[in-house]
Amino acid sequence: MNHILIIEDDIALSNGIVLALKEPNNVFTQTHDIATAKEQLNVTAFDLVILDVNLPDGSGLDLLTHIRKTKALPVIVLTANDMETDVVTGFELGADDYITKPFSLMVLRARVGVQLKRARYPLADSFQLDGFSFSFNKMEFFKNDTLIELSKTEQKLLRILVDNRGNTVSRDHLIDSIWTDGAEYVGENALSVTVKRLRDKLEDFPSSPRYIKTVYGIGYTWAVR
Repeated sequence: MNHILIIEDDIALSNGIVLALKEPNNVFTQTHDIATAKEQLNVTAFDLVILDVNLPDGSGLDLLTHIRKTKALPVIVLTANDMETDVVTGFELGADDYITKPFSLMVLRARVGVQLKRARYPLADSFQLDGFSFSFNKMEFFKNDTLIELSKTEQKLLRILVDNRGNTVSRDHLIDSIWTDGAEYVGENALSVTVKRLRDKLEDFPSSPRYIKTVYGIGYTWAVR
């Protein structure tokens, strides 16, 4: 059972989030200010927090700092502040995801699913196979002892593929998981371009890839286990 704490002073939006995420395995506690949220955090073990920034009794970012001092659970920040500095500040304070308003409830649902899965099944830091050696925490990626420079977007794509190796990951899931900046729309070719760049850096023959294969009409897979 997933117990989700929603901290949002817009009651209509809070109720809409509950409806969007409603399923048998999810239960919800809704609060509308920092003081009540702190009370709930002290008495209940939550699996995920959805946190608005602009609350009637203070900044949600201050509450985020408090949560990070005491608990290790995923926090998704919701805010109307869409300046790049606001997004960076949210991540620096420990947000696991940052979604700017207005946003799609379907996108929120997908990102909540990603965070709950990550919390339940922590990802391995390192991966070794066929001369590849990847350390995601250190951001070091080697192919046959040669260091490969990967962009942050390429690193996100690579991690999702190797953690799901042998399985097909849909294009929609990859887009939702990689571009977590709150944008409502990511260009249709953005994922294809990122896949091509990653293949060019990792594959011996990028036009006939051995590892990062296309599953036509669905998505991509890291084919070698």
